[in-house]
Amino acid sequence: MRIISGGIQHETNTFASGTTTLSEFIRDSHCGEDLAGHETIIQRYRGTGTIHGGYLAGAEAAGFTLVPVLNTRAYPSGMVEKETFDQLKQMLLDRIEAELPADGILLDLHGAMVTDEFEDAEAEIVRAVREIIPDDLPIVVTLDLHANISPALAEAATVIIGYDTYPHVDMRERGEEAAELIARIVRGEVLPRQAYRQLPLLTMPPMQCTLREPMQMVVSELHALESEPGILTATIAMGFPFADIHDMGVTVLATSDGDLALAQQAVDRLAARLWELREQLQPRLTTIEEAMKIARGQEGLVIFADGSDNPGGGAPCDGTVALQALVDADFQGAIVGCLHDPETVEQASQAGEGATLAVQLGGKTDDRHGSPVTTSAEVVRLSDGTFRFHGAMARGLEDTLGPTALLRIGGVQVLVTSLRRQLIDRAMLETVDLDFTTSSLLVLKSAVHFRADIGPAATEILDGDTPGIHRPDFSCFDYHNLRRPVYPLDGDLELADLERK
Repeated sequence: MRIISGGIQHETNTFASGTTTLSEFIRDSHCGEDLAGHETIIQRYRGTGTIHGGYLAGAEAAGFTLVPVLNTRAYPSGMVEKETFDQLKQMLLDRIEAELPADGILLDLHGAMVTDEFEDAEAEIVRAVREIIPDDLPIVVTLDLHANISPALAEAATVIIGYDTYPHVDMRERGEEAAELIARIVRGEVLPRQAYRQLPLLTMPPMQCTLREPMQMVVSELHALESEPGILTATIAMGFPFADIHDMGVTVLATSDGDLALAQQAVDRLAARLWELREQLQPRLTTIEEAMKIARGQEGLVIFADGSDNPGGGAPCDGTVALQALVDADFQGAIVGCLHDPETVEQASQAGEGATLAVQLGGKTDDRHGSPVTTSAEVVRLSDGTFRFHGAMARGLEDTLGPTALLRIGGVQVLVTSLRRQLIDRAMLETVDLDFTTSSLLVLKSAVHFRADIGPAATEILDGDTPGIHRPDFSCFDYHNLRRPVYPLDGDLELADLERK
């Protein structure tokens, strides 16, 4: 049995300035200028906590040959340029076609990529792959929990399997599940019948977290449903709210063995449960001023999640509102990271460790995340920024922050990087030998992912109230393309009333 795998991943924030180009996919994929497949992908992802790491492990367990032809990603950012998407899509199609015949296709996608031409770029990818393969060839698609799944995407895929967790600590497991399921489909052991339902419900990242309630309970119920006779898999996609597209929001899917009515019953149950919890899925925010008071008043580490400037959702990662407040208050014992400012890193690198610089730090991308912090800073440590994830999310995968500097401004240490990166793993802080556990307040540019590896060290975690294009507050965004009515934008109508309109 030969199964071809491929992937193009991007989470698109349509409110972000700028566009996403091919050079960013090349930079962030670590597969060379030609985005090599085959052995390059195998060597990079084997043994890692990633989807393709799961595909590889699952192929070995199921006894089939996996042929990975492409796996490319760009860090979350603005709209993907049409030319870039067309080139990547054609590269994927050409490489799949060159490896045919095959018994099935595994596609490692995100589910929230938007291009100049396609609101749902993943649906276009799967549609195009369908055109070049035999009609009966199964396509199993793995998607991020933040996927905005359109009816077209659900229709095009034989089966969709989404991450169950946020932080995404189950990527390898979902890859293994997809590999096992496609093998069973090819062998004729199961006949997948997938049901899909889109809810008139929008949620923001903080409360999508599956380490806290109510999502922890929801995932437990999801797993219980998957263990019921006849159900092969089920998925809850909470959606990516920073994409102004028609199909943004929560969707649920279930796949049964040959019984579409059973699958439909399962998605109806999941949909009803999520709707019942809709109020609990809306976040509550804390200002940096209040966070400082809390940190001063208790022992242990307080984490301030500056999710409004989360680069993992397309934000610039150079917001300064929290940093400026810490400096103005002469707060002692705080860490801020990662702050994206390649100009300041270069300035620090030229001056060297121990030097004191006059800096204009951060606030250089736009006027929505604060102004540059004009101050003097000590260069504490310099690094090339290379690290390997050792937390549960993406464990074993190598990545880089780019050239990195640890600066000290009064009582605040700032991890400044050359690449936009979400602070989610202790290894990122270790690039500059920084022990965050001895600080009283950690301000990090992340919404949820940090909770997997860094979060357990905290005595309290606060969802930050700061401005930005990833702010978990629907009132800050002007949606033009989103279907209406939806909750919470249009009030608390009954689910049946919303779905009839």
